[in-house]
Amino acid sequence: MLDPKMFEEFSARLSTIIAASPVADIEKNAKALLSGFFTKLDLVSREEFDIQTQVLQRTREKLKALEERVARLESRGTADD
Repeated sequence: MLDPKMFEEFSARLSTIIAASPVADIEKNAKALLSGFFTKLDLVSREEFDIQTQVLQRTREKLKALEERVARLESRGTADD
């Protein structure tokens, strides 16, 4: 997993370089570069991850309930035979 402190340190160093540099476009170019880098990593936000985790949990609960229901129906079917 990627260490958030590493990105904070990188951001701080980049900000220091930008502040000391007379070239104003460095920040814009660096942001574009990092944006492209993170896009290639196919990352999702923590909020989206948490939402999908909740959706998965609800889906698992529904699946379990359906499996139990099918088992009950199957046991009734074999009892009637």
